[in-house]
Amino acid sequence: MAEITAKLVKELREKSGAGVMDAKKALVETDGDIDKAVELLREKGMAKAAKKADRVAAEGLTGVFVEGNVAAVVEVNSETDFVAKNDQFVALVKEAAEVIAKGKPANNEEALALTTASGETLEAAFVSATATIGEKISFRRFALVEKTDEQVFGAYQHNGGRIGVISVIEGGDEALAKQVSMHIAAMKPTVLSYTELDEQFVKDELAQLNHKIEQDNESRAMVDKPALPLLKYGSKAQLTDDVLAQAEADIKAELAAEGKPEKIWDKIVPGKMDRFMLDNTQVDQAYTLLSQVYIMDDSKTVEAYFESVGAKVISFARFEVGDGIEKAANDFENEVAATMAAALGK
Repeated sequence: MAEITAKLVKELREKSGAGVMDAKKALVETDGDIDKAVELLREKGMAKAAKKADRVAAEGLTGVFVEGNVAAVVEVNSETDFVAKNDQFVALVKEAAEVIAKGKPANNEEALALTTASGETLEAAFVSATATIGEKISFRRFALVEKTDEQVFGAYQHNGGRIGVISVIEGGDEALAKQVSMHIAAMKPTVLSYTELDEQFVKDELAQLNHKIEQDNESRAMVDKPALPLLKYGSKAQLTDDVLAQAEADIKAELAAEGKPEKIWDKIVPGKMDRFMLDNTQVDQAYTLLSQVYIMDDSKTVEAYFESVGAKVISFARFEVGDGIEKAANDFENEVAATMAAALGK
């Protein structure tokens, strides 16, 4: 039987990331053979990870990495936000972003097959992290963003890394790019332009907006307030030339009915048309970056602001941890509570 020295245990821990007792047990089982012990720990780690596979991991971090003309944003999930602050977990997320930016995979399968600095695949690294940290650690998604030499990246992480954003702009500097990334983090656009919104999606969202107006009108009626008008349109895509021409004609007819002199209409109509556009593009404002009111200058949309400074937003990617994941009803917390209760004999 080989002697299991502290030096041997330390060497195995450095290679595997295992705890002291797990490393020592593995060395005992393999009679001090480091390579066999590493393989044994890997197999045990996979077994532990398999047991945790059905758990919901909806916490975690985003990672952002920029190098040259390529940037990556990733989301890696854990079961609790406590583990999201773990040094090993934080380092793994950062490495995942770097490896993906450099490897440029086409999908998650290719991403997980990429090799880390330690020589293991990303997939193996997540399995090892699950085993050593004690929670399900899962790689959820990534986005690769590329630019030209003339364009600029804006990288930004918010709320301790729970939100990660990369933007690409043209005609501006890194500070401007970071500003628009901050806007994206706060305002949650999903696409750049209204041209990317599906027609049926716009109709469904418009129906939801009108449903809310109808509910508001019920409350307004109870206190004798006038009803708010329902929206006819929700996106710029619906505002055809005919629709805009009719809107302008309606405004002029309204001005005539109010007795406003025709010679001053040119000063009034543009402002009222701007208001018409604002009222009838609310779906765009909720989901498209360029149509949103810019948080750095609330007198302009993002598109108008960038035009005013001679710049243009080209693309962006935004991840928010847990977005769209249906969380279980505190399964992990209940499990911990039950384990503690059992240990205390309750």
